Amino acid sequence: MNFAAMPSQKTRQLILGSTSRYRRELLERLGIPFQVAAPDVDETPLPQEAPRVLAKRLALAKAKAVAAQFPQAVVIGSDQVADLNGQSLGKPGTHDKAVAQLRLMRGQTVVFQTAVTVVCLENGFEQRSLAAVRVKFRDLTDDEIENYLQREKPYDCAGSAKSEGLGIALLASIDSDDPTALIGLPLIRTCQMLRAAGIELLSNRAAS
Repeated sequence: MNFAAMPSQKTRQLILGSTSRYRRELLERLGIPFQVAAPDVDETPLPQEAPRVLAKRLALAKAKAVAAQFPQAVVIGSDQVADLNGQSLGKPGTHDKAVAQLRLMRGQTVVFQTAVTVVCLENGFEQRSLAAVRVKFRDLTDDEIENYLQREKPYDCAGSAKSEGLGIALLASIDSDDPTALIGLPLIRTCQMLRAAGIELLSNRAAS
């Protein structure tokens, strides 16, 4: 991925095109001002669509949907899909679906495909990246799955596992070059793209 900078003559508004509290909390780590806008995007997978393709398509669609409302702003769109041997696992939404997901994943290696897109319509800026996190799940018992879900209720997390919480106890190993991607937003890649888009991260003005 080429993160060559786009010349910018003004500091632009930054918008996170997501209603995910996890992505909002991750972006807050950077200490820069931003707003949140909900993207109006149908997240239904296309027939035979691979998980990584789905994640990239939705990240771009979310960014562009919000950018259409704020063409002068720099907009971040992101999406995560759990990839179990080519099968897409999204947010379970319910307890029963979460149980089914974790039973499928126990003892397996799951790749969490986390895509991020940064766009600015006014100057034609667009960059995309994908962070793949390989996660090995322990051979969980039914009791462990049930106890975990009752305690954490991660029904809004792709793959039903909240690694930043008790979900870490479900896992045997994590392999990633961009660790926060597993939570929902790959901050290393996001920082690279924001700098290229003209968003200052470490200057005296960054937190103003």
